[in-house]
Amino acid sequence: PSHYCHKLQESMLSSASSFRNYRGVLNWCVVMLVLSNARLFLENLLRYGILVDPIQVVSLFLKDPYSWPAACLVIVSNVFIFVALYTERKLAMGSISEKVGLLIYIFNLTVILCFPMVVVLKLPSITPVGGAFTLGVYTILFLKLYSYKDVNRWCRVRTQVKARPSSPSASSCMQSHVSYPGNLSLRDMYYFVFAPTLCYELNFPRSESIRMGFLLRRLFEMVGNCTLLYSVKPVFILQEMDYSRMTERLLRLAVPNHLIWLIFFYCFFHSSMNFVAELLRFGDREFYRDWWNSETITYFWQNWNIPVHKWCLRHFYKPLLRRGAGKLLSQSAVFFASAFFHEYLVSVPLRMFRLWAFMGMMAQLPLAWFVAKFLRGNYGNAAVWLSLIIGQPIAVLMYVHDYYVTHCQDDPTITEAL
Repeated sequence: PSHYCHKLQESMLSSASSFRNYRGVLNWCVVMLVLSNARLFLENLLRYGILVDPIQVVSLFLKDPYSWPAACLVIVSNVFIFVALYTERKLAMGSISEKVGLLIYIFNLTVILCFPMVVVLKLPSITPVGGAFTLGVYTILFLKLYSYKDVNRWCRVRTQVKARPSSPSASSCMQSHVSYPGNLSLRDMYYFVFAPTLCYELNFPRSESIRMGFLLRRLFEMVGNCTLLYSVKPVFILQEMDYSRMTERLLRLAVPNHLIWLIFFYCFFHSSMNFVAELLRFGDREFYRDWWNSETITYFWQNWNIPVHKWCLRHFYKPLLRRGAGKLLSQSAVFFASAFFHEYLVSVPLRMFRLWAFMGMMAQLPLAWFVAKFLRGNYGNAAVWLSLIIGQPIAVLMYVHDYYVTHCQDDPTITEAL
């Protein structure tokens, strides 16, 4: 009857409700973030003046405006790309054996990690920011060329047993299908080098065209997020660092540091990678999954950085399992490798070795076990968020303190700036 106005149903915000559209809440969060950081920006401007100007930004990368050591290092990385491509062509023709090719790759990949590290440590003109950027480029190149080596080796094995070298996706079937060794070209190699992925394929899924509106939105987001990053720059003094002062500094640093991390995540994994993917018409845009719903530490690490997760799964974790290693040992090895690269990307540019990043990553193993065993649902999700909000500032504070003590304590100009 028309006079009945009630039925059995749950409230929209209840977990038992089937309602899932929270876009308005997300928009509210964005508006609140912009307004709160606009207030913080104005407060810092009135209290401290302009903390970041274009000259300071340039000086983060360059000490001498006529010397570009970090950029030169990035340009030199092309040598390692040519070595990998030349090696694959020789392997495809049978000019060198698999064993010789493997030795060349071991040497090439080892030099990729060691060469920039030595240059950054020995060349004072490279700033910490320039060094971190350079080492990041070389680390990405290391992972890409490792994948390039594995996939081409798989193709040679399949060719020898008369099997198809690759299985293209439905979207790539619409285009010209590349078969091994037709993929060993400069065009194919550099497409992979610039593509927003670490896992090589002969035929990547491709979008039909470049959407200019989508491209401009991502560009606008990158510019806006960079502005936000400067507005939430935390300011604190490093002097007497007893335990009570360190705790106060940690709590003060936690929220702005977490905001910076969230802005960086959106800017890099959504805006920047989608921008590059759109330019290259790269079809696979799954750069992250719903890590914010993580109820375990393991789920977070598997879903917040999909390109690295796919590489670890494809080229490290599964090969270890095939060689007889157990799941726990394989997972521990993945965390150990991740801890190594985290420390590599932090300690070398700062020119000091404290192992805070390494220990922080390795501490994820017992933390993951504890959360998975004792915490579930919302409690597990809260534990993941707490580890992100508190864990990262601890490492940041330790590095900032150690860098200040090591490099800046005797410099009155830097001490005054801090």
